[in-house]
Order: sequence, then structure tokens, then C-alpha cells
Amino acid sequence: MKYSTRLSDAIHILVFIHQSDSDTITSADIAKSIQTNPSYVRQIMAQLKAAGILLSSRGQATPQLAKPAPEITLLEVYKAVEKEKPLLHLDTHTNPECGVGINIQLALADFYAQIQKGAENSMQEITLQDIIEAYLQRIKQL
Repeated sequence: MKYSTRLSDAIHILVFIHQSDSDTITSADIAKSIQTNPSYVRQIMAQLKAAGILLSSRGQATPQLAKPAPEITLLEVYKAVEKEKPLLHLDTHTNPECGVGINIQLALADFYAQIQKGAENSMQEITLQDIIEAYLQRIKQL
């Protein structure tokens, strides 16, 4: 099963832009750091721009944060790139004729919603600045 890395890639992009001392930052520069292709980076950047997190102009290699890093929450970035996609997913392909197969999913649904709410509450408390500071601490340890 493939899991999404869109959130970590979006954070990577934002930190890359924040920490860059270059006047120009291309999607190819960022893609090289993430080890992906520039079109994927542009797609995520477009979502971040639509959410009011990133400022960029088509054809200009000068992206910047739309607001200070302490004002950007992890939840805000998550919602920008994952929309309403939950963290945990029910298996909708179980056997409907099996009592466990159908009822376990219904039993899990409320717990998954509780976990989602708790995760989102935690994500609301974590800012891009917190992540940048943790990143800088790791750099110092090298």
C-alpha cells in the first residue's frame, strides 16, 4: 500500500524556501532536494499558493512564504495538500457477508474520527517555525 508523502514534501518545500539565501529558487532546485520531478514540486507549490501559504508568480523563480513561519501551522499545510483526506483509512473491500468483515469497519470509524481530531488538534499547535528550529538543531548536531 502506498502512503502519501505530500505533507512532508510540502514542509520540505517551505523550509527549503525559508532557508534559501538565493534570490532565485526554481522548482528544479527544490525537486533535486526532494529527489522528485519539478512538476510535482510545482503542483504542491500551487496548492500552497491557493491556501495562502506561499507567494509565487508563474515563470518567476522567486517563491516566498505568504506569512511569517510562526503563523503557518502544520494543520494548515496538511489541509492545503491533503484537503479532507484522513490520516487513517477504513478497508472498504471486506466481505459484506462476514460479521467481522462489515462490522469491524463500522466499529473502527468512531475511533478513527477521534484519532483524526486529536492529530489535527496537535497539528494546529505545531508551526513551521517549530519545524525550522528542530531542523536547525539537527544541523548543529552534525
